[in-house]
Amino acid sequence: MYSILLLAFLSFLFCYALTPLVGYWSRRQGWVDVPSKRKLHTEPMPRTGGIAIASAYVLAVGALLMSPLNGGSAVDVPLALKLLPAIGVIFAVGVLDDIVGIRPWQKLAFQLVAAVLAYSAGVAVTGFAGVNAVGWWTLPITMLWLVACTNAFNLIDGVDGLAAGVGLFATLTTLIAALLQGNSPLAMATAPLAGALLAFLRYNFNPASIFLGDSGSLTIGFVLGCFGAIWSQKSATLLGMTAPLMALAVPLLDTGIAVARRFLRHQPIFTADRNHMHHRLLARGLSPRQVALTIYGFCGLAASFSLVQTMPDGRFDGIVLIVFCAAAALGIYFIGWAEFDTATRLIGAGTFRGVLNARLFSDSVATRFSTASTPEEYWQVVRDISRELKCVGVRVSLWGEVFEETTDPGFKGSCADLRIPLSAGYVNFRYPSELSVRHGVALSAMVDILQRTLLAQAPLHLSAARVREAHRSVHALPGSVPVTVNVSAIQSVAEVDVL
Repeated sequence: MYSILLLAFLSFLFCYALTPLVGYWSRRQGWVDVPSKRKLHTEPMPRTGGIAIASAYVLAVGALLMSPLNGGSAVDVPLALKLLPAIGVIFAVGVLDDIVGIRPWQKLAFQLVAAVLAYSAGVAVTGFAGVNAVGWWTLPITMLWLVACTNAFNLIDGVDGLAAGVGLFATLTTLIAALLQGNSPLAMATAPLAGALLAFLRYNFNPASIFLGDSGSLTIGFVLGCFGAIWSQKSATLLGMTAPLMALAVPLLDTGIAVARRFLRHQPIFTADRNHMHHRLLARGLSPRQVALTIYGFCGLAASFSLVQTMPDGRFDGIVLIVFCAAAALGIYFIGWAEFDTATRLIGAGTFRGVLNARLFSDSVATRFSTASTPEEYWQVVRDISRELKCVGVRVSLWGEVFEETTDPGFKGSCADLRIPLSAGYVNFRYPSELSVRHGVALSAMVDILQRTLLAQAPLHLSAARVREAHRSVHALPGSVPVTVNVSAIQSVAEVDVL
């Protein structure tokens, strides 16, 4: 225990002394983050804080190993030496990005290499939620976990003190869990990181005098991902990785939402934006300090869940997991992402179901018309679809042949007629007025598919100009309610709820 405290204290002192020196040197070298529209700071800021943290960590561990204390024997030197290449790759990539800048895909490539190196050193995710991964499956799962953790801290590093503070909470949670499990090597590994992060916050909390940089955020995320995997290997519960996942829930959740958000918007995954968790809180009127403290509160809550999940008896594992998921859902609702609010409303209002049904309808219509080649076959398809869409009657004229059917001769209500001319004839639908103009739009879109099919069929050769003109022509027949439909504005029948 004394060795753990000494490690944390030494790391704190080293980082406290080294951080301003690294900041001064970075300014002299021009290794600074220049303000821009996406940045919150107003003056150039050193972005190499990770160098101070990494140096303090190494110096603290080295000092303990050279001291006469017995605690040095608890340090898993063989594992540390095996992990050193993987951590070195991540740290080097971060420093390189801080100094000269590299592309996102290049960083991702090196992260994958580092994840493979860590896996070969013995860091492996072997299961989650009671499901064990066997054989080669552990490799991609471990790589996914490490890359996700690495980028999670990089993406959340957008407010003074945020990434360092979130990392401190996750580190302390891992440290306490290691002590509860009696895992001395893990405790010895996490203690110096906790001390260094606490000292770094002195300079990084708002108003910051130095930034963590990629050398810090990437390395912290990767190291904590390794610690989480080691933690899960010693877990006494069936849920394994659940506790480490909870400890890192805030940055991982922010990253997962960013990926989902960009997917919904059809944006590249690596595209930067101002819709991360901290940006949303800033938009609510919170100051940078308040944002950091609010997210610290989220991290503290997640840490509590994680530590309860670590308890060896496992009596409350299921309840804790349910409550944690509910708390995460409330947090997402509180922060408020427009994409998810809109998607929720669409699903709740049935719009999503309508779009899905319309898309299925469109695909079905296109498939049926693609198999037709004679007027009789085209008529049969149009007739069947008009029945499905509850039309009162339909009339088709193709190449001089006329086909007509009245589905409900005794219908006494008002009707709307939709007539769309083709170069080879026309199609006329009659349907009850209460089915609304949207129903007429669906029918028009259906005919649009027919027109495209006819264009591909020899010897019709419909001119594109006639088709465009037909799209704009809707005529009312005597005794019906006229309907005006701008079919040319229809890009896809998927915009119409037809069922």
